[in-house]
Amino acid sequence: MPRFTARGLRWLKGFHLIAVSCWIGGAISLIFLSFSKSGITDGHVLYGVNLSIHHIDMTVVVIAGAFGCLVTGLLYSLFSTWGFLKYRWIAVKWIATVAAILFGTFFLGPWEEVMMDISGRLGILSLTDETYLQTQCMNIIGGFFQCALLLCLIFISVFKPWAGKK
Repeated sequence: MPRFTARGLRWLKGFHLIAVSCWIGGAISLIFLSFSKSGITDGHVLYGVNLSIHHIDMTVVVIAGAFGCLVTGLLYSLFSTWGFLKYRWIAVKWIATVAAILFGTFFLGPWEEVMMDISGRLGILSLTDETYLQTQCMNIIGGFFQCALLLCLIFISVFKPWAGKK
């Protein structure tokens, strides 16, 4: 299989770092936006915060960053000497990245939609709705663990633990 040149790999690394920055930066922003809901007294503002969270996640930053990480990681594996499973740390990164994308797709994203829908219907009364509060709690906890996982992936890339071949 053909390989990227050193210059091509540097370009790929740059795009990968941009994608990582978008995914992690967006995820951290979502957590901080979730905490900004405390003290809100207007239902329209609450809905606006939930809509902003959903918009940042689905259309602007997080999905694009996750997809960018997946694609650039795929290109790294295909067109460099790193491979997919040649090193344990790369295998761990692949498993964790796919797990994070699936968790975001099937849990975090739908939870955001539930909160957005409830706050759109109930306004400020959402803050007393059991479904809204439980979903918000799961989203914050899940988002925190997702961010922690993504940050761990950065350090796995830097330190390359388990560097020996499989």
